[in-house]
Amino acid sequence: MATDSSASPSRSRMFYVTGSVIALLVVFWGFAKTYYLKVVFGTPEIRPLVQLHGLVMTAWFTLFLVQAWLVASKKIRLHRRLGILGAFLALALVVVGTATAITGAKLGHTPGPPPLIFLVVPIVDLFVFTTLIALGLFLRNNRESHRRLMFLGSLSILTAAIARIPVPLLHDAGLMAFFLLKDAIILAFVVYDTWRSRRLHPAFGWGALFIIVSFPLRMMLAGTHAWMQFATWVTR
Repeated sequence: MATDSSASPSRSRMFYVTGSVIALLVVFWGFAKTYYLKVVFGTPEIRPLVQLHGLVMTAWFTLFLVQAWLVASKKIRLHRRLGILGAFLALALVVVGTATAITGAKLGHTPGPPPLIFLVVPIVDLFVFTTLIALGLFLRNNRESHRRLMFLGSLSILTAAIARIPVPLLHDAGLMAFFLLKDAIILAFVVYDTWRSRRLHPAFGWGALFIIVSFPLRMMLAGTHAWMQFATWVTR
């Protein structure tokens, strides 16, 4: 991929590799006890749909790391071929993720808030992911916007993993803390990218803002009659 003119090409390419590794580590850390290392920890069995959801999520973050590495290695042709697989994988993630969220709400498997209200959290996360990834794919010929939007799309769905990180202080702080930590991770990447490029790229600026404002907006939506009607309808 092309790089910003003011940034070192090698540093620019490794930026996304590093970010992808960090995202994958967060996912592993969050789900180690209940998914990746559940045999070691002896945690309860999980439903087949949840297992499938975990598999698709893992495949997505792994593929994103592979894609970033291919660009860093200047293997652009293979990167583009795998991009087709990535598009289908993103679609699978949204479909399976939505089904998992709705089923969880039906069964009452939600933390804290009532199931129908909490359903707004994963549904809006998936909406944000879909929007950013769709824009990233649409702008695939605009390399600088493409890679930033794809990166932000991946980071936008880290909430569930962060919520399961075994840090008592984080859990005591509640739902807002999970989103604030995710936002902090995103802003750290945006600030660093702005510093090394000497400009705030619009895709990072608007994309990060979209992710950040999605939390208060979904909290406002959750208490509305319209949302409760929708949530009741999809969980019948």
